[in-house]
Formats: sequence, structure tokens, C-alpha cells
Amino acid sequence: MTEHSINQTTLPGDTPTPPGAGRLCDGRICVVTGAGRGIGREYALMLAAQGAHVVVNDVGGDRTGSGPDPDDVGAGPAAQVVDEITAAGGAAVANTDDISSWAGAAALVAQAVEVFGGLDVVVNNAGILRDRMLVNMSEEEWDSVIRVHLKGTFAVSRHAAAHWRDRTKAGETNDARIINTTSVSGLYGNVGQANYGAAKAGIAGFTVIAARELARYGVTVNAIAPGALTRMTEDLPIPDEAKAALDPRWVAPVCVWLASRLSADVTETVIEVSGTNFAIAEGWHRGPKGSPLSDPAEVDAAVRKLLADARPNMTFAETTNQQPRNG
Repeated sequence: MTEHSINQTTLPGDTPTPPGAGRLCDGRICVVTGAGRGIGREYALMLAAQGAHVVVNDVGGDRTGSGPDPDDVGAGPAAQVVDEITAAGGAAVANTDDISSWAGAAALVAQAVEVFGGLDVVVNNAGILRDRMLVNMSEEEWDSVIRVHLKGTFAVSRHAAAHWRDRTKAGETNDARIINTTSVSGLYGNVGQANYGAAKAGIAGFTVIAARELARYGVTVNAIAPGALTRMTEDLPIPDEAKAALDPRWVAPVCVWLASRLSADVTETVIEVSGTNFAIAEGWHRGPKGSPLSDPAEVDAAVRKLLADARPNMTFAETTNQQPRNG
């Protein structure tokens, strides 16, 4: 990817860093979805501070995705983040396309290429919440969450992947990244979030498969399972003493590192990160094994023996250090 010069970029309170001197993402062209608030905003600001050109995507909706955010004023959250970045000397443009639509995802990728001359990094962060117990969840509540989280991740990744494949076919090389957003709700399960958790578990599986498919094109694919207090998580049962450690600023450095050239050898990995946890989320592993059975009458005893030797599933409470594991 051809490098593009940009101005020195700092955030309020940061020590100015000259271009090329210790900036992890100098010249990297990054798309960040859902970047108008919360974790996505922190990603966009820190990527820009580390020298990246950033396309800041946000539709400006409320957290349920059902309409405009009533708290929005002025040009909208994407434009506001762009203003912060450019005021600090960085390079950024706003995008308000709906990434859960095929056309919107394509337009977002096309804008990065048109405005900045290429694409190096996609950060799939956009999401909504429609929490409900399973017995009360509507079809629309299920479909909307799956559409924004899972289809949105797929759609933007798909159009970016086609761009990188075409470059490879043209004899060019890529050092590209897809950084997805999963959740401990999907990895470990959280009551009342069947739609959200299913979408996030799907994103974790998508991450592994996409990583294996896109390696041939010079693309790594990883995911972050962030722990942060934003408008998306403000209703979760998180103790007050834990909230101070759930500032999005603890999450953004991992995103910046994954976006940088330093992470080129890391792929199909899920990283859990917050102000209280920093860990690798290990995927499904085959546990205790037995011999295949042809008689259903033998299955009960055989499965119970395997269960006795297996590790119990990790709980959501453990992810916030609310509940220690026994044994």
C-alpha cells in the first residue's frame, strides 16, 4: 500500500509525536464503523493520534437502532469525531452509510479508497442492543441485532476483502487487517442477550474462518472482546466499583496495535481487554473423549462420565471478576 503523508496528530493532553517517530499506524488507512461514540470513538481518535487516516462511520442512531439519537446535536457524531481529529492535525472523513446494507458497506469501503487512495484496516465495531428474555423477544428484535452486528461485520469485510483480492491479482501486496468486535456475552453467555450474544458468537466464528480464507491475500483477521462502559453496556449488572476500570481507553491500544504493522504475524485470535482483564479467549477445544456408541441406552452413562471430566463453561460473572471459579 502506498503511504500517504499526514499532519502531526495529537489528542488533548498527549505529548506530540513527530510523524514517523514511534507512531504505530503512520500512513495506515483505516475504516472504523460505529465510531461516533464509545469504544469506536476511542478507536478513531487513537488511530489518528498514531498517524492513521480514518474514515469515521456512524449513522447517528440511538443504541437500539430504531431511530435518530435524541441527544444528537449539530452535524452528528461521525462529523464531531472528524472535527476532533482534524482540529488536532489529523486526517479523517465522516461516513454515515448503514453498514448493515450491502450498498452502504460497499460505499464505505469505496470512500476510503477514493479519499485516501487505499485501504489497510477495517475495524468492525458498529452495533445496537435490543435486550430481551428469549420468551419475550420479537422477530424484529432478533433480526435487527443480527443484521447490524453479524451482517454488518460480514458486509464491510466482504467488500474490503474483494478490494484486497483484486490488488493481489494485480500483482500488488497487502499488509491489511480486519479487526472485529465480539463480546463476552457471546463467548460465555449473558442472560437476556440471546440475540446480541448469538451475533457476537457468530462474529468470533466468522473471525477464525475469514482469517484462514484471507491469509493468501495478506490480510489478518482478529477480534476484540472489549469490556467498557458505554451507552451500549450501561444497563448491564456491573458493580459500581468495577465501572471505573471500564473506560474505553483501556481497549483502544489493543485495536491500534492490531491495526499496525507490528501485528502482521497474529491472526484468528480473540483478545479480551478492559481495565480489569487482558487475556486471550481460547476457542472451542475437544475435551474428554470416549468411544462411539451404537446403543442409546449406553449414552447416558457415557456422557455423564465425560461431563464429570470436563471443565464447566465460563460464566459471564467471571468475566467481570464478580464470581471466582471453583475448582
